[in-house]
Amino acid sequence: MHKWLVVLSACFFVAHPVAADDRVKLLGIWRLVALDVEFQDTGERQATFGEKPNGYIIFTPEGRMMAYLEAENRTPPKTPEEQLAAYRTVIAYTGKYRLEGDKWITKVDGSWNVAWVGTDQVRFFKLHGDQLHVLSEWQPTARYNNRVVRGSVAFEREK
Repeated sequence: MHKWLVVLSACFFVAHPVAADDRVKLLGIWRLVALDVEFQDTGERQATFGEKPNGYIIFTPEGRMMAYLEAENRTPPKTPEEQLAAYRTVIAYTGKYRLEGDKWITKVDGSWNVAWVGTDQVRFFKLHGDQLHVLSEWQPTARYNNRVVRGSVAFEREK
């Protein structure tokens, strides 16, 4: 039993600097480059927000993140139908985040989708220099007749 405790303690101390290093590398402002939806049943991918979406994600040293992602070519809505279309072409949320290995978890305290407020939003990430690649968890979505999808998002560090 004592042996396992020593091994687990050693793993924690070895893994901890990597997480701290990732946190430092994640800090700052990242510009949206691509946003795709991947369908679990077929592997098909769609650029749901177009080929040139707009947006940013920001990670602060205090542990807050903010994301704003919008489809290309959005226009000011003038009718209720256009307002609905505008709502469906934006994602925005903020909250305190924490890192756990290759994922960050945001405790959402503000969102364009009020159903997210108070929830934990989990994102898996990989850093490659000035590129940040993000995957959401698989989940069914009404937008695609309850098919199971995940978001795949790419960012570049703003310079």
